[in-house]
Amino acid sequence: MNISYNWLKEYININVSPEKLSQILTSIGLEVGTVEKVQTIKGGMEGLVIGEVLTCEKHENADKLSVTTVNLGTGEPQQIVCGAPNVAAGQKVVVATLGTVLYSGEESFTIKKTKIRGVESNGMICAEDEIGIGTSHEGIIVLPEEVKVGTLAKDYYEIKDDVQIEIDITPNRADAASHYGVARDLAAYFALHDENVKLKKPSVDAFKVDNSNLPIPVIVENTDACPRYSALTISGVTVTESPKWLKEHLLNIGQRPINNIVDITNFVLHELGQPLHAFDADKIISGEVRVKNLPENTPFVTLDEVERKLHPADLMICNGDEPMCIGGVFGGLTSGVTETTKNVFLESAYFNPVSIRKTARRHGLNTDASFRFERGCDPEITIYALKRAALLIQEVAGGTISSEIVDRYPTPIKPFEVTLSKKKINTLIGKEISREEIVKILNGLEMEIVFENDEQYELKVPAYRVDVQRDVDVIEDILRIYGYNNVEIGHNLISTLSFVKKPDSHKLQVLISEQLTAQGFNEVLNNSLTKVSYYADLTSYSDANSVRIMNPLSNDLGVMRQTLLFGGMENIARNINHRNADLRLYEFGNCYQYTAENKKEGENLAEFSEEYHLGLWVTGNKFENSWTSGTQKSTVYELKAYLQNILVRLGFDLRKLRMEEHESDIYSEAMCIKSPNKRLLATFGIVSDVVKKMTDVDAEVYYADLNWTNILSVLDTAAVQYKELPKYPEVYRDLAFLLDKNIQFAEIEKIAFESERNLLKDVSLFDVYEGKNIEAGKKSYAVSFTLQDESKTLTDAAIDKVMQKIQKNIETKLDAKLRS
Repeated sequence: MNISYNWLKEYININVSPEKLSQILTSIGLEVGTVEKVQTIKGGMEGLVIGEVLTCEKHENADKLSVTTVNLGTGEPQQIVCGAPNVAAGQKVVVATLGTVLYSGEESFTIKKTKIRGVESNGMICAEDEIGIGTSHEGIIVLPEEVKVGTLAKDYYEIKDDVQIEIDITPNRADAASHYGVARDLAAYFALHDENVKLKKPSVDAFKVDNSNLPIPVIVENTDACPRYSALTISGVTVTESPKWLKEHLLNIGQRPINNIVDITNFVLHELGQPLHAFDADKIISGEVRVKNLPENTPFVTLDEVERKLHPADLMICNGDEPMCIGGVFGGLTSGVTETTKNVFLESAYFNPVSIRKTARRHGLNTDASFRFERGCDPEITIYALKRAALLIQEVAGGTISSEIVDRYPTPIKPFEVTLSKKKINTLIGKEISREEIVKILNGLEMEIVFENDEQYELKVPAYRVDVQRDVDVIEDILRIYGYNNVEIGHNLISTLSFVKKPDSHKLQVLISEQLTAQGFNEVLNNSLTKVSYYADLTSYSDANSVRIMNPLSNDLGVMRQTLLFGGMENIARNINHRNADLRLYEFGNCYQYTAENKKEGENLAEFSEEYHLGLWVTGNKFENSWTSGTQKSTVYELKAYLQNILVRLGFDLRKLRMEEHESDIYSEAMCIKSPNKRLLATFGIVSDVVKKMTDVDAEVYYADLNWTNILSVLDTAAVQYKELPKYPEVYRDLAFLLDKNIQFAEIEKIAFESERNLLKDVSLFDVYEGKNIEAGKKSYAVSFTLQDESKTLTDAAIDKVMQKIQKNIETKLDAKLRS
């Protein structure tokens, strides 16, 4: 949002430089982005001088040119060739002297000594459009006779340089989205630091209704979307170009002047923060204005000449049943003010912020009006803004107020009342602020103290402060006006000491990211908001556990994600559509669930859980077809290897983890890995057809979900212990078992380590076989066992004893048979 330094000073008598003002604004929470010097007229009329035409004769070589001599008030008169039809001797004119730079839009040109049809010319006598004060090019500017020769044009036209201050308004500070709103915050600041600075509110005391010749009834059919609608009519206006002062105000904040009526509505918007809309009253042929919703797909042509199809929730300002304007967002092409308008219907309303935000997003519109309405305007300012605009319109366009003010406000919005503990103020701020200072700040912020005792204040918060609803909001306001820099750092160190070493989540995340990247993975980052429909038919992630957004921007962003899965599947679908089907993706991110059973009285946040996860997606080919090898497709075992590598890299001993089958409707087949105390660390498997259909993926996808929160909670943070390399060799023995098809290798591994805890170092699976010579329902596992004694060389007898024990336990517990 742009603020004009000169305009701002019309409401507050500050005497600080723009640079100092920018520092103050940032310190009170209105962060300044840029500070830029601006000129109402580009170039600031530098080099333009008032001159007098002494002689004027026809050019001997051109019928439409004149040769003049002009007195510029300095030295000899200058000869200037002029092509204007109205140039004559005795005129006072504006002259661009040699070296002057003139601008035409984005282009510029420099006045140089030249010859025109053989006659020397030492300057240029200017028309309105050539110096930026108008659009006329019919002839040169002729000034009154009393103007002194040699006067600088910038002094004659009172051209003032201004400074444009860009403020980054946060979504909660709609009250500061205007010059008066910024001045109000500054007044609170200076009330504490400078008694002489006062806030000046524009007066509307001169407003009066002249007659009731043009009443237009207003019917608000949807009071939820439009809680308040105020309006009046002004008859007999003259629509023309705006006066200089009005155009300068708008140009200095980057606004393009249109005409005097529209410019006044824009002026009041940027002055008070209240959007207005002016209609041509003669085009309201039904004789009434209705604020209502229209049927779906009703066509409506907006000011930008685009035909839009309306949504049933779009609030429309209608001429009877015919739409004239998308309420609070954008006007219509045919109902607005034009140069032929004589009578104006002026609207000042308060619209529901949620309704405006949804409508603006649906139609891809972001206007100055929607920017303010969707953040929450002041419902109590509609009539004041209406009167202010009406008086200004009468000033620049004439006319009479021809109706009483219509004000439809069936259910007034009550201001918030906040109880503020005096002790809490000092506790949260960390410094004792005097009562006198607190009262000055509260008064400056227009927060009325309705009751006070030794312990607390009872406050009435003005309706325009939609962001102040709790005591901590008021304390934040007190602190920002008091000044964060004025709260000294205490001399006493207050700290919580913990002797429990915790894993460094960020460091470990970087470690795993580097590992995955080295293995060919690409990191993705998806929105935490996702589609409601994803969870409608799932049991693993039920819709009942979704954390819903109260005011979603769209149906695709209606809930917080319960799993990272769908974001990655959308990435895969998009890549496959672009013929990039071989993918390895990973993402770190939070997942959210509503768990009402965890709710404890007085702890609302306990209804929700937030956990950090790592997701892995693998699809397509592991290796492309080449002259050295054929195509090799990715498998779930490849994903399992990546997952186990991560756990090992984090310091887990895979032998101590439990691997089990996992039932979930996001997988067609899946396993899970648990810690020794049965905490779920990860799940992995083949993504189900249900999920693939929801995300438009027609390919086999393997997905792993690591619960990073759980992993860190069980991760061993003890220092790594080092020892010298074993002096004695490892021994390898292989066994092939015939066993039931449903038995997992993890069960064999578990039994083996239970059978021998000292000498057995590793168990690995190197072949799985099903088919010829294998009974139905059976499979063969070829398993390699690694043995080692760190104190001596193993004998054959010792090796055989260990292997016989392992073999016997596997055969007994798993009903397995040793294959020969």
